[in-house]
Amino acid sequence: MGFVKVQQRNRKVTFFQLFQQSPQFTALLFGQIFSLLGSSITNVILPIVVLRESKSAAMMGTVMAIYMVPIILLLPISGVLVDKMNKVKVMLIVDFVRFALMLTLSIITFLNQLNMMSLFIIMFFMGVMESFFQPSYSGVRAKVFTKEIRNAANSLTQVMMQGLKIFGPILGGIIVSAFSAAWGFGIDAVTYIISFLFLLTLRRLSFQSDVIQPTAKSSLKKDFFEGIEVVKQQTWLWISILVFSLINIFWGGIMKVLLPWLINVHYKFEPTVFGLVISASGAGAIVCGIMFGLRKKWNKRGVLTYSSVAISGLSLLLLPVFASVPFLMLLMFLIGACNMLGGLIWETSLQELVPEEKFGRVASLDMLGTVALLPAGYLLTGWVAEGIGEITTLIAFSSAIVFIAILVLFNKGIRTFN
Repeated sequence: MGFVKVQQRNRKVTFFQLFQQSPQFTALLFGQIFSLLGSSITNVILPIVVLRESKSAAMMGTVMAIYMVPIILLLPISGVLVDKMNKVKVMLIVDFVRFALMLTLSIITFLNQLNMMSLFIIMFFMGVMESFFQPSYSGVRAKVFTKEIRNAANSLTQVMMQGLKIFGPILGGIIVSAFSAAWGFGIDAVTYIISFLFLLTLRRLSFQSDVIQPTAKSSLKKDFFEGIEVVKQQTWLWISILVFSLINIFWGGIMKVLLPWLINVHYKFEPTVFGLVISASGAGAIVCGIMFGLRKKWNKRGVLTYSSVAISGLSLLLLPVFASVPFLMLLMFLIGACNMLGGLIWETSLQELVPEEKFGRVASLDMLGTVALLPAGYLLTGWVAEGIGEITTLIAFSSAIVFIAILVLFNKGIRTFN
């Protein structure tokens, strides 16, 4: 009743009122906290297992490619299918399948029967599950994160996720050191069951289904292009999806290839410094997320988003200037904060602008734009760095991010998006 009264008065709640006002938000948040905690543990343990089994660092790239291929291939289809089903039920099925996969991985690791082929198969099906989970999760968030709680709910969710990305790897390292990789995989499996139990409380949540005319035959292709039409109708949506597809090529190359090289090879810092620098980015994201949630309304969101992108690019551009750990941490703190601001604005805008019955396919298009070109970005970074040098590549890619962000701000539809 408290939640209904807030809706009736059309009041927006703050950070600290969320749990009282929306039990559905609470269930969704805690389900994802446990799920992401398990994934964070596995993300640390998996490379250790791959190196132990294959003695090859390149094999880890193969494992990640096998995981990402079904995501890239299935997203255009999964988003359409999710829009025609109950999204909570899809998440329940996915969590149960992921539990079974991780439990299997844990058992064969305990029995010393793990080999690369079994790992390939399990990671492939984990990728398949991810391609259905993300559009469903985005759709459920759009339903649960109503206008009254949207800012606070999105920001608190992202703050918790960032915190887990810092804490989860530490826990994973402790588990694999004190116990074994099999225990880590087993804990990951248990977290999916805990997530499943939280999601069960949302099973009565109803969704608007995509309306199909009785006389018309629906096709996946037609439904997919309907999602594109939704995006095309909003300047903010189609420009941002295209722009960030391009920016992610440069961003991914810098963060995954050039940043580790800069700190570990160029500056010759200890590996712990790299961890500190990455943690500083997470800390910046958490601080920004808290600040975003404390404010009930944000204006000039188009300008804020692309200004934050430009500031991130400038911060990346300054990384090779001083070999100072505090300076690097300060820059990464700023980068994390800017990324969080842009991400929260984007998430809330999707929830406001996209019809519920088409949210799954639009979320798929968004995710596809985010991940599809990342492998190309990694390869491009390596080729360019070999040709012109790592520092020059870092400067060029950072400058490209700044230039693109400033260029987009010349578009009136972006500048006036509020």
